[in-house]
Amino acid sequence: MDKTSFSSNEGKPIRCKAAICRKAGEALVIEDIHVDPPQAYEVRIKILCTSLCHTDLTFWKLDFGPISRFPRILGHEAVGVVESIGENVEGFKQGDVVLPVFHPYCEECKDCKSSKTNWCDRYAEDFISNTRRYGMASRFKDSSGEVIHHFLFVSSFSEYTVVDIAHLVKISPEIPVDKAALLSCGVSTGIGAAWKVANVEEGSTVAVFGLGAVGLAVAEGARLRGAAKIIGIDTNPDKFELGKKFGFTDFINPTLCGEKKISEVVKEMTEGGVDYSFECVGLASLLNEAFISTRMGTGKTVMLGMEKHAAPISLGSFDLLRGRNICGSLFGGLKSKLDIPILVDHYLKKELNLDSFITHELTFKEINKAFALLEEGKSLRCILWMDK
Repeated sequence: MDKTSFSSNEGKPIRCKAAICRKAGEALVIEDIHVDPPQAYEVRIKILCTSLCHTDLTFWKLDFGPISRFPRILGHEAVGVVESIGENVEGFKQGDVVLPVFHPYCEECKDCKSSKTNWCDRYAEDFISNTRRYGMASRFKDSSGEVIHHFLFVSSFSEYTVVDIAHLVKISPEIPVDKAALLSCGVSTGIGAAWKVANVEEGSTVAVFGLGAVGLAVAEGARLRGAAKIIGIDTNPDKFELGKKFGFTDFINPTLCGEKKISEVVKEMTEGGVDYSFECVGLASLLNEAFISTRMGTGKTVMLGMEKHAAPISLGSFDLLRGRNICGSLFGGLKSKLDIPILVDHYLKKELNLDSFITHELTFKEINKAFALLEEGKSLRCILWMDK
């Protein structure tokens, strides 16, 4: 990376291209924007490649509520290099390969210092602001000077973006950048849920509801932990062959279960239920099925899908009383700066399968095609290359 060109822009606004969402559900528009220099505790990075997550799709369509704001630069799975740093930034320098992450890790609050959680008591409650320490202040403006809103403190659908150090992880430059980008959100969420939240043991049984990127990543995490049986549940049988690459041993298509509930089929396959179940879709009814698919007395269910309609969750009190457990998880229980480098190391040792997540690669200018592929269910992860 040419640091000379970086130095010439240090402390000045940068003009670059970004894909702007100006109205919910409408095609993104590639426009020239201005990206301000980083303020204290911030880093300006040049995005090398980015990918699409279903969260991007959800917020692209969202047209109500305080988190629906336009114009906006979406995107939160990416990898880049440090172009310049603001004051009080330690641990990052120009040219470092970095991963922006939506979930904060300030390293200083009680929760960040605790081994029991990956919550950040200092910052995590605020997911509405544009910038982590400066509220609604934005680092983006369009060519006419209009403010452009950030997204989840990352906004990677831009050639340059500004990210707070609480959302930034320095990684080894040895990992291919397209594989590294996957660790910004979905893949880390799934693997982390199996490792950190459920703590899947060797020889255990697992059921995964929903075989998107997060569900497949859960299976990958369970495979690496030595799970004996990993059951994948999805209405799309086309996903089953790919699922085998991530360690799934068995599959259930709910449309072929007849009058039986999914939980009944799972119990028949596992002599009473799985040790661990993971709900990766975001449906209250499916979460209940995942819950009662687990073993009585010891079964644990991890909720990873965000309920699409914010519907309340109803569980049988007697099922809870008899020892089943359930919990939610954000970013798979991972502390970004500590755990993502560990995942990178597993990949470099050829232990972690990241390659199979990438089903498509396009140029940044083809971003609307990537949205269509994901919306139609034809893409798992599509890598968008900024300079190709």
